[in-house]
Order: sequence, then structure tokens, then C-alpha cells
Amino acid sequence: MLFAKQHLLTALAAELEKLHTGAGARAAFESPKVAAHGDLACTAAMQLAKALKQNPRQLAETLRTALLLTPAFERWVDAIEIAGPGFINIRLKDAAKQAVVHEVLQAADCFGHQPAQAEKVLVEFVSANPTGPLHVGHGRQAALGDAICNLLATQGQQVYREFYYNDAGVQIGTLASSTQLRAKGFKPGDAEWPSGENAPAYNGDYIQDIANDFLAKKTVRSDDREFTGSGDVNDLDGMRLFAVAYLRHEQDLDLKAFDVQFDNYYLESSLYTSGKVDAVVQKLRDVGKTYEHDGALWLKSTDYGDDKDRVMRKGDGSYTYFVPDVAYHITKWERGFTRVVNIQGTDHHGTIARVRAGLQAAHVGIPEGYPDYVLHTMVRVMRGGEEVKISKRAGSYVTLRDLIEWTSKDAVRFFLLSRKPDTEYIFDIDLALAQNNDNPVYYVQYAHARICSVLAAWKDKDGGDQSTLAKVNLSPLQSPQAHALMLALAKYPEMLTSAAADFAPHDVTFYLRDLASQYHSYYDAERILVDDIPVKNARLALVAATAQVLRNGLKVLGVSAPQKM
Repeated sequence: MLFAKQHLLTALAAELEKLHTGAGARAAFESPKVAAHGDLACTAAMQLAKALKQNPRQLAETLRTALLLTPAFERWVDAIEIAGPGFINIRLKDAAKQAVVHEVLQAADCFGHQPAQAEKVLVEFVSANPTGPLHVGHGRQAALGDAICNLLATQGQQVYREFYYNDAGVQIGTLASSTQLRAKGFKPGDAEWPSGENAPAYNGDYIQDIANDFLAKKTVRSDDREFTGSGDVNDLDGMRLFAVAYLRHEQDLDLKAFDVQFDNYYLESSLYTSGKVDAVVQKLRDVGKTYEHDGALWLKSTDYGDDKDRVMRKGDGSYTYFVPDVAYHITKWERGFTRVVNIQGTDHHGTIARVRAGLQAAHVGIPEGYPDYVLHTMVRVMRGGEEVKISKRAGSYVTLRDLIEWTSKDAVRFFLLSRKPDTEYIFDIDLALAQNNDNPVYYVQYAHARICSVLAAWKDKDGGDQSTLAKVNLSPLQSPQAHALMLALAKYPEMLTSAAADFAPHDVTFYLRDLASQYHSYYDAERILVDDIPVKNARLALVAATAQVLRNGLKVLGVSAPQKM
């Protein structure tokens, strides 16, 4: 069907161009909102009517007549109907719809993928401070980042995954002091333990674990470092280095449990030690985009659309947090990443304007709008109708590993991707454990397992070989349910392209749920393993293609496609 649709689109573009110069470039088909109206729809007549000073319905009739005379429409179209003020509804021949089954089976894992491109894309996500276990908000970001990377890869883009470690700043000092207090025998609630906004501390049990291992002189290893505790309770700097390495290792375990991998870990501290932060500040001063006021150094960010100028260097000489971000993004550009996507919490919204302003002010050739941002809200966790707020491990929040242990990696990934990133999400543990149609990931996985069961039964009884299905005669696929399922399969490539362009992996979850629904409806309407061999083979090819697309879509989300459930 993909070939047929492209053939039809080319013919439509040619006829539109004849009507009005430039109209051919805007040729497009839509899916009718009501299935009974047809298989494809076109609104070109209504869009062109004003420019051509014609009645849109009459223009639609003219276009209909022209299209029916083209070889493409003669070959693939059964009928064209005009509806309402000028809608053009197209009914495809059975062969056009059936062709998608062979297309899926022949392309297999690559169905829906686009040719490789030269553009390099860096996606930065998670980027958690190494001050505690990853919480469920980090989990949402990890699922989003990984799925967006997978989506971009289906479109042929060269994708690079990066984790930016905020291993410099006040929060690291708080981590070290909290660990030292635990090492000295103090705990939250003691008179000696800091409390209040002006005396922050990390209260989770993991701080005691760090202190115990430091005192025991253990060695901790993370992706790029190894550090051995001195055992000296007064060695605050040693505790800081030990705690960072310890928590980086713990976060590595969290990400491993979630099956998320990165190509690179970039350290915030390296921007300072390499002089990149000082260099970007000097660059901004040299080009006249800064000024001194009240003892602070300010960036003229209002020159680039920000609502007010921003402090770069405070009166005490320390830099505000967006300054290293500007330096960091310059390194991304210098490393050849012409496109960058940052996935962050909505609390980073204010950072966008000032980072982009700093990049433009630096005059290093970076285009406006660089980088792209995907902002997500936090996640609430419910169990038994009540919100779960506290994890003993973390002290004040539910961790990603908690959620995986309570449910499963597949459930956590699918659930966290099932809503737009900027909408609040409530993770229902009871629903994630339910083995029924209300659980979306179970519903989709069960459809795949159900098909695998049918194919296995065919193999056991008849010695069937799936490789033969890519060439069977598909003409027996005539029922409305079969046609609906084939049309759903044909939507997959366009859905991928749209989801990648919009950074919208939730579109994949919606699509998979719809495809699973179409399959369950088909399964309930027609027996597959019938005695009539041509009919059986055609139906087996259709369900095998459906399993392939379910598998491909679940892979984009990082979710498994079980053969048995």
C-alpha cells in the first residue's frame, strides 16, 4: 500500500500543479475521520478554491475527473466520491490495501525506517545530579530520551546519547557534608543534623550506606572513575569524591535496570577545569554583550528575546548555573552536532531563553533556536488508591528502581511514555500489575503473544514456515476487519515520521494500542487456521505482518514483545 499511496500522491501532485503553480508541493492525503467515508481523503479543492475563484465542490469534481484518468488512479483506486463542501474521498482497490502485508514482511525490522542521513543529532537526557538515586521523574526522562533517540534513528538520523553530570556546585558540597555527619554518627532528627531551607541536607538511608563504605575504606567504581575511601572522618574532600563515584555507580545500576545506555558522560566539572567556562565569559565580554551592575556581571539577554537581562557572575565571584550550560552547548556545536535535543523537567523552562541568548551573543555560528527542548512534568505514584511519596532508600521520593521492582521495566517504560511529556502523569501501580485489557502494555503485548501462539500452532500442525508468507496470494483478505487491520499497518511509517518530528513517543503508544485493538477485532471475526489453504495462508500473512509491526513499535519504546504470556 505504501507504494500505491506514493504512486497516487505523485499523480495528485501533478494534477494540482496543472490547476495552480506551486500547489503540487502541498499534495497530501488524510485519513477520513469516519472509516465508511473511504480509505484516503483530500482537501485540496477547498484549499485551492479561493485562489482559483471557483466553487470548492465544483473544483473537487474537476479534480476527480482528472485523477480518474491517470494511470495511478486507474490501477489502485476503486472509486472517488465528493462529499460536503468539497471533500474528496478515495476508496482503494483491495490489491492496494493488501500490498502492505507483503511490504511489512519483506522489510521486517526495517519497516517504516527511512534512508540514512548525514546529520548528527545529540540527545541529552537524564543528566541527574550525582547526589542520590534516580527518582521517577528521572525515569520519565530516561524513557522519553531513549524513545526519542529510537524514533530519530528510524528516520535515518545519526543519534548520539549523552548524560551531563552536574558534579560541581553547592549540591555536591551538601552531599559531602551530609555524608560526613553520618560518618560521625549523626542522623536526621538529631540536634546536630541540619534542617530548614538555609541548612540543606540529604536524608535518605543511602547517605548512611556511603558513609559506612567510606569508613570501611572500600573502593567504588563508576563508568570513568575509581576511588577508595580513606576511612578518615575528617577527610571531607575525600568523602566528596567517594560519594560522587558511589552515586554515579548507583545511577549506572538504575539505568542498567531500565535498559538505558549512553554513548558519553560529560562532566560539568570539566568545563571549569578545562577553562571553557572562563573562555565563554571572556568571549561574551569581548563582543560587548555583558555589563557590570551592583557588583555582578550581567548578560544582555534581552537583546535576544529574554524578558530581562541575566546575572552571569554573582558578587561572590561564582557563576550562575546557566553559564556552564552555555559553555557546554558550545562544545556540542564544536563536536559537530548541528542538531541537539535537551530533555529536561519543566522546572528548567526559564533556562531556555537565557541559554539560547548566551549562544547567540557568543557569535560562534550557532543558529537561532538551538538547542531543541522537550520539557516534562513530574510523576505521581499511586497504589491502592493512595499516593506513594516516600522511599526508604531515598528518604523523600520514590526511586526509579522502586518502580521497576514493584512492577516491571516494560510497564514503567510504556506507562511513562503514554502521555504527552508536558502533561502530569499518575503512575498507577495496581493498573501496571493488572493482567487485563485495562492495562495498556499488557493489552499490546498480549496481541503480539496471541499472534505468536497462532503461528506456533500452524508450525506444529502443518510444519509452516513464516518465510513463505511474504509471497502468498492475499486476495482472500476481503472482510471489513481485514481491511481495517491492513489500513492500520499502512499508517505505521507516517506515524513514525510524525512522532520523530514532534518528539512524541506517546504517539507510538497510541498507535500500538489501536493496532492491538484492530487485531483483537480481526481475531474475533475470522478464524485463521482454517482448512482452505489459500485463505489460511493469506490470513497467516496478515497476522504475521501485524506481529512484526507490533514488535517494531514496542522496540522503539524499549519494551519487549513476548511470544508467550
